[in-house]
Amino acid sequence: MNTHSGSRTGGRTVVVTGASGGVGRATARAFAARGDRVALLARGRRGLDAAAREVTQAGGQALVVPVDVADHCAVRAAADRVEEVFGPVDVWVNNAFATVFAPFVEIEPEEFRRATEVTYLGCVYGTQAALSRMLPRDHGTIVQVGSALAYRGIPLQAAYCGAKHAIQGMNEALRCELLHQGSRVRTTMVQLPGLNTPQFRWALSRLPRRPQPVPPIYQPEVAARAIVYAASHPRRREHWVGGSTVGTLIANAVAPGLLDRYLARTGFASQQTSVPQDELAPVNLWHPADGSEGHDFGAHGTFDDMAKRHGVQPWLSRHRGAVAAVAAAAGVGAAVRRRR
Repeated sequence: MNTHSGSRTGGRTVVVTGASGGVGRATARAFAARGDRVALLARGRRGLDAAAREVTQAGGQALVVPVDVADHCAVRAAADRVEEVFGPVDVWVNNAFATVFAPFVEIEPEEFRRATEVTYLGCVYGTQAALSRMLPRDHGTIVQVGSALAYRGIPLQAAYCGAKHAIQGMNEALRCELLHQGSRVRTTMVQLPGLNTPQFRWALSRLPRRPQPVPPIYQPEVAARAIVYAASHPRRREHWVGGSTVGTLIANAVAPGLLDRYLARTGFASQQTSVPQDELAPVNLWHPADGSEGHDFGAHGTFDDMAKRHGVQPWLSRHRGAVAAVAAAAGVGAAVRRRR
């Protein structure tokens, strides 16, 4: 069932969930370029096998572990398999997710449950599996792949926003516990912008037109570089990626009510293309769209012509104090205006 290549020497052992496509696929390649051993966890075997070839070509070592992250027993078994082949896990990246594009009232209860189990509980189960191994060794880093939507909910993505908010809260609680214990195990979270990934081709959608990321759109390699950076700088509690993420988080902290109204006006059109939704489009909520007989979707979606190849994450990492000061000043100014 599982395949691997290479030996256990050199580099770090890295686990990436959701590694068969999109951000996970790009992140696996980015770690491989550093010479790391990369365990690829996801459901779709076609995408996993292609990702393994890319990891090897990039200079890393690959281990394919098909798993549904919503199954906590399967996640722990996957962690056992990784350490059996590659040795102790140094970095665990929780990236897998599922979503539904639809108004809240059009999402069925079982769809909400499934999206939450994959996106939120999958992150919980991955974190627990990683901690059960890292804590006794007092070594390791967990990177939670978040989103600007972990702080700011937007229309048509209630299931995804709710799950990302939950990850944010869970990760903050865990971080406090690790600090209390004086542990050298680290956890950090990377908040991402809209990205050109295959999710807009395979996510369940009840929108009249094909879904798209909220512009500006970035390539998944921008996210991958930030995740690799975060894994090497885990003392930072968060890493914000992309100018749109920075703007959204600051605006939500300063004037959330105004942002509610702005998104009510713009949030529907900005998440849809002009092309009618394809009724025969694949749906990966319950089963992988890239199963053994399916199509390998790769890392990129269909928005290459619009997507940016670079973000402001490196600048923010060097100037995070200035960004925090600007946000704090804006918050004070808003508070003063509200009192008048």
